[in-house]
This record gives sequence, C-alpha cells and structure tokens, in this order.
Amino acid sequence: MDLLYMIFGKKIAYHYEAIFSILSFLTKAHIENIYIYTDAPEFYNILGKRVTLCLIDEDQLREWEGKYKFFWRVKIKIIEDCSRRNQEKPFMYLDSDTFLYKNAEFLEQSLSERKAFMHKKENLLRRCNSKTERIMWRQVRNKTFGGTTITKNHAMWNAGVVALPKEKQQEAIELALNICDDMCAQQVRPRLIEQFALSVALDATYSLLPAEDFVGHYWGNKEEWDHAISNFFVNAHLQNNNLEEEIASLSTFNFFQFPVIRKSKQNFFIKI
Repeated sequence: MDLLYMIFGKKIAYHYEAIFSILSFLTKAHIENIYIYTDAPEFYNILGKRVTLCLIDEDQLREWEGKYKFFWRVKIKIIEDCSRRNQEKPFMYLDSDTFLYKNAEFLEQSLSERKAFMHKKENLLRRCNSKTERIMWRQVRNKTFGGTTITKNHAMWNAGVVALPKEKQQEAIELALNICDDMCAQQVRPRLIEQFALSVALDATYSLLPAEDFVGHYWGNKEEWDHAISNFFVNAHLQNNNLEEEIASLSTFNFFQFPVIRKSKQNFFIKI
C-alpha cells in the first residue's frame, strides 16, 4: 500500500504532524511508497529515501484550483496525480492530523478486494447538524452534479482518509472532480464541496467503508495532540535518534492518552 499527503506552508505543526502520521504507518503497515506534495521539502530530510517529495509551486496550485479558484479542489487533483504516478496501485490519502493505531492488515486486505475507505460516515447530508451542511443540503437536494442526482440517501463522509483500490481509480476521481466543478459552477456553499464530492463519487464507484477503527483523526483536539507530538520529536532530537529509532520509539507510544475530539460536555476517544 502507498501513502499520500499534501502539506503546504511553513507552519511547523503541519509538518511534524505529517511525519508522526507516516511513522505510525511504518510501525504497523506494509508501506511501499510515500508521496508528499508540498512547497516545503526541507522539513522531510529525516525520511530520506522513504518518501517521494512532489514539489508544488504557486502556479501549479492555481491550475489545480480550477476555473472557480476553489482551493480544496487541489486535494482531488493531488489524488488524481498520485494515481497516475503509482500506476493505479492501492493507496491512501491522509490529512496530516492522523495516525494509524492498529494493524493495517484489514485495510490492506479490503483494498485488495476492491473496497474503498474514507475516515468515517458522518451522517446522511439531510440529517447533518452543522449550518454549512444544512445550507448545502438545501442547495443540492434533487439536483444533478457530474451526472449524479443528489438524493436523501447521499451521505457526508469525513475526507481525512481517502483510500482507493487499484481498480477504477480514474473513474472515481473523474466523477469527484466533475461533481466538485459542477457544485462550484452552481455556487453551492464551498466549505465542504470536495469532501462531499469524494463521498458521493467513492460511494458510487466502490463499497465504501469507514477507516476510523484503525486511523485516528484528531482534527477536534489539535492542541493536546500537537503538544504530545512535539514532545515526542523534541525527545527524539535530544537523544539524537535516527529514523529507525524513531519508528521503534513510536511502537510503544500510547495512542489512547487523549481523545481525538474534545468538546465541552463530552469527549470522544478512539475505539479500542
């Protein structure tokens, strides 16, 4: 299985998050290639030949944003570019704020059985609670985008993980791009367009499964996780650890010490 990340800008947290995510997969999964699309390759020297750095400049970003200058369309284009680079082998896109906390055998086996993954099924779009999703549902229900009519049965999946089997990759990606572009053209509220486009496209092309039982996604508790991860790397630096020693150290890391989502009234821990 191959891994794919996109990290832009100089904010150091994004880069140590990505490296931490990569190390977590190297401890528990058979990883052949790791692709990092970035404008800051200097942060990844420690990974050496374990990664392929795909340098992206402003001109490429603007091109991939497309006619409607929608930044998150870039995620779908990077997934498309990676599919072509790795000759349509199974691969998994990951947001930087993720980690693998269980053995990846089920993920790898499922991808070989033509099943796709996103991080989690959040809800049917018509039942989502956020203001953005309620507005989106009013704008898209019973309308057609990319040749697909959005019905009450379409769901919003979290796109912190997008994993594709080798079959039908270009078909699924092209559908996601067409849905995304049509939604932009029809001025659907943009905040979650690429996520919903991927949700609809992968569900239409494959059996779509949640990865949340294997991959933690701490978008809802960045402060605690970023603090723990920075401490991990400071400790590694002070001990002058090399890459293999960092991988070995992470094999004993306690991934259950913090919730991945922290709210004022309820905490959500990753499932054991």
